[in-house]
Amino acid sequence: KSTRSSQQCRPPKHSSRAARLDPSKREHNRANESEISSRCDQERLERDMAAQEPSPPSSMENNKPGFPKKILANKLEDKHLCNCCQNILRRPFQAQCGHRFCSYCFNRTVGSGPQKCNACIKEDIFEEPTSILKQGCAFPDNAARREVENLPAVCINEGCAWKGSIKDYELSHEGKCEFMILSCPLCKELIRFNEQERHNERVCPERTLNCKYCKEPFHFKNIKAHDEICPKYPMICEGCAKKKIPREKYVDHIKFCSKFRTPCRYHVVGCDMSVEKEKIHDHERACAHEHLNLLLHYIMGMKVSLEGLQPQSLELAGHKAHELHQALRDLEARVSQLSAIPVQGVPSSSSSSSSSSSCAVAPPPPLPTSFTPLPSSVGAALELQLHSEKTKVADLGRRCQDLEVKAGTFEDVVCVLNREVERFATTMEASNRQHRLDQDKIEALSNKVRQLERQVGVKDLTVAEMEGRLREMSATTFDGVFIWRISDITKKRQDAIAGRAPAMFSPAFYTSKYGYKMCLRIYLNGDGTGRGTHLSLFFVVMRGMNDALLKWPFNQKVTLMLLDQSNREHIIDAFRPDITSSSFQRPVSEMNIASGCPLFCPLSKLEGKNSYIRDDTIFIKAIVDLTGL
Repeated sequence: KSTRSSQQCRPPKHSSRAARLDPSKREHNRANESEISSRCDQERLERDMAAQEPSPPSSMENNKPGFPKKILANKLEDKHLCNCCQNILRRPFQAQCGHRFCSYCFNRTVGSGPQKCNACIKEDIFEEPTSILKQGCAFPDNAARREVENLPAVCINEGCAWKGSIKDYELSHEGKCEFMILSCPLCKELIRFNEQERHNERVCPERTLNCKYCKEPFHFKNIKAHDEICPKYPMICEGCAKKKIPREKYVDHIKFCSKFRTPCRYHVVGCDMSVEKEKIHDHERACAHEHLNLLLHYIMGMKVSLEGLQPQSLELAGHKAHELHQALRDLEARVSQLSAIPVQGVPSSSSSSSSSSSCAVAPPPPLPTSFTPLPSSVGAALELQLHSEKTKVADLGRRCQDLEVKAGTFEDVVCVLNREVERFATTMEASNRQHRLDQDKIEALSNKVRQLERQVGVKDLTVAEMEGRLREMSATTFDGVFIWRISDITKKRQDAIAGRAPAMFSPAFYTSKYGYKMCLRIYLNGDGTGRGTHLSLFFVVMRGMNDALLKWPFNQKVTLMLLDQSNREHIIDAFRPDITSSSFQRPVSEMNIASGCPLFCPLSKLEGKNSYIRDDTIFIKAIVDLTGL
């Protein structure tokens, strides 16, 4: 277009000679030049106005595929679809073959070189070179763009009630909807757009925080772990209750805090008291008797543990005493032998030897009365050795007596401990029996509680069923006239649009106490041909207790009404049943197929201010003609 305009605005080249030769032609050329100049000015003004007109940023960026089909509020037409992405055209381009593409889709398709048009191939109208897509062979289809931008649109995000045109959607709502679902880049959780800031600041477990004490960054999920190691974390002294002590200085504080409670020095022998430092001496003075008892029990326990070593020690001491007694007897014999040597008539060596040998077998002859005295040094040595051996024997005797006393004490302690162990074993056995009895009682009570819970659950279901029946009975009529009050209509209509609850059933009503059983079925967003445009209302014949006594098929005239709450103009539709339809035969299941008016009321009548919806509530009335019953 710009090329064509520039060609029109370029002044025609005239031959100056021809202009001089033909004045009339010169005037004609001047008129043409002024006309072309005015046309160029007008086109320039149009371009400036087009440039000033705000365009949707997403379209101008030309980097998005088509709009999703779900945003259309009415029926979708194929001419509004991109032949590449199959979505609604966004800034459409028309190829020379006549098919339309999104600008983004077309540029992406021909970005790697000329391509065959798939739409032409699919429609079996492919011909070269018309069906070859390449750069420069397509032009912006502004007519199609205006047509698409004026189509009515709704927001596709659940819970959003925005409505407008596709142009408004692209300009002010796309990518900005508060109900849009996004993925958190940190924790990957799905969140709404309007909750993104709150999620990032308060909820996301992967968000990064700075410790307010040490100023170090950490992930929110690690906050407890960081508080356990933070050197600046404020702590409270358990003794003096001083607050805001940094963890790195807490150890130094409790070393000198006189109020800090520390274990008693006798905790190794069983004292479990924790006492303030300034009162530790008072505690030791006050509990001296208990501490001595604990020490006694501790020492006795150590002695009991050494009990196995005592028999060996006694046996060793006995062997040593026996050896010493034997050595003492040998010394006495030697002393007696030395004392028996004669003073005069000492025999020769041969006679001495013979006499000594004879002494070994026979008692020695009586010695003379005169003796040669022993040297004094030899006698003193023997006396000293004898005294030393006797001292050793006495010492060993005392030690044996001490060991015997200790062994007796240990035996008494073992007897006491054995009695305590037996008493403890008896107590433990009784405790175990009582524990087993308690466990059996607990198991029996648990079973009873579970049984009661099941009974309560069954009764709750029964109560809920009875409440439902009571509500149904309170709303039931027996004269063929039924008024159905539907509250919270906005929320229920949103549920119908989203597909969560497209249809609703009314309570049952009757033509008489023993007559036909019926109900109504309503689609707040339409059904069938009325989907998305009309409120659909249907009449349903239900299986009753007295169907065998009634006339079939059902053939009574039915009138359906949407009540104007100002009592001005009710919306009324009536029909007489088709007796050949299965909807009005005797029911063989809980209810027959619904039959009624899929185009009962246009949804446009229920939008804005109207007298059909008051306090978010509508009233549906059904009248069954009782003629002939």
